[in-house]
Amino acid sequence: MNEPQQKWTETIEDKHSLFDLKLREVWNYKDLIYMFVKRDFVSSFKQTVLGPIWFFINPVLTTIVYLIVFGKIANLSTDGAPPLLFYLAGVTLWNYFAGALTGTSYTFAGNAGIFGKVYFPRLVTPISIVISNLMRFGVQMLLFIVVWIYYLSKGEVHPNWWVLATPFLILLMALFALGVGMIFSALTTKYKDLNMLLGFGVSLYMYATPVIYPTSALSGIFKKLAYYNPLTGVFECFKYAWIGVGDFSPMMLGISTIIILILLAIGTLVFNKVEKTFMDTV
Repeated sequence: MNEPQQKWTETIEDKHSLFDLKLREVWNYKDLIYMFVKRDFVSSFKQTVLGPIWFFINPVLTTIVYLIVFGKIANLSTDGAPPLLFYLAGVTLWNYFAGALTGTSYTFAGNAGIFGKVYFPRLVTPISIVISNLMRFGVQMLLFIVVWIYYLSKGEVHPNWWVLATPFLILLMALFALGVGMIFSALTTKYKDLNMLLGFGVSLYMYATPVIYPTSALSGIFKKLAYYNPLTGVFECFKYAWIGVGDFSPMMLGISTIIILILLAIGTLVFNKVEKTFMDTV
């Protein structure tokens, strides 16, 4: 009597394209992504007094410091926009990018224990980090909108239809953080001191990005270099859309999109290559 032929539900293969994101496999593990997002959210405020209120406190305090230091003391231009709203817009966007990038860069080093015990698409982890930071961004964006409505009622801001591009701008920041984060997560499996360099680099990068100043305040070579900063188009478009100020052009956003997609491709290549052997070096 012939035995029924077995059908395998999962096939683990050793060889795959370096540019293969395995998106279908990642989708099959969407419940795991949800669990990781929930874990990150809960662990962030476990054993804290104020809990999720820190989502609001962080951007408020940071904005106040920028308002005093860069607005009052340094007297930096805000292109005529209300300084409080201008800095809050920059802080809201920057907090999301910096948090997503830093968290993604620890993908291999921070999850080596899990990766060594059970198989699942490694891309699940950085994606969950990007999404969990997106939840924090949503709360801080709500704070920005409340302040924005106040100034809108006073006629001090002039939004336009580019507001509709906001989801695309958020996607660009997420892809940029994902791409660069995957590069650093791969490199730190072998060179652990890059984690310290990344923290320092992120702080410096903020000053190379129009977070606390508009690009109209730049001139010469600095302004030309700013156009090739992937975040310049994102930040300028956001401020132009919601506040009605800034030196924004569609070409600027197009340059940002192209550079971000290139970095995402490089990050995918490096990540897929390292994930096969990272347990030997982490």
